[in-house]
Amino acid sequence: MTTSHPRDPLHGITLETIVKELVERYGWSEMGRRVPIRCFLYDPSVKSSLTFLRKTPWARERVEGWYIAYKDM
Repeated sequence: MTTSHPRDPLHGITLETIVKELVERYGWSEMGRRVPIRCFLYDPSVKSSLTFLRKTPWARERVEGWYIAYKDM
């Protein structure tokens, strides 16, 4: 497992891991409700989500922020 990095809570965690954990915990419908992007709402897949999130900084920031909040619970 990765060790904690003092300034970056996402250090060592891939975007794929983030998406998979959120899908497992909340499902695609909840992800689409919280971050309303087409790749979560229509025919969702991890691959399409990763492609979109890597090209769209604002959406990636929202997903990463949600993941940090989820992990802090």
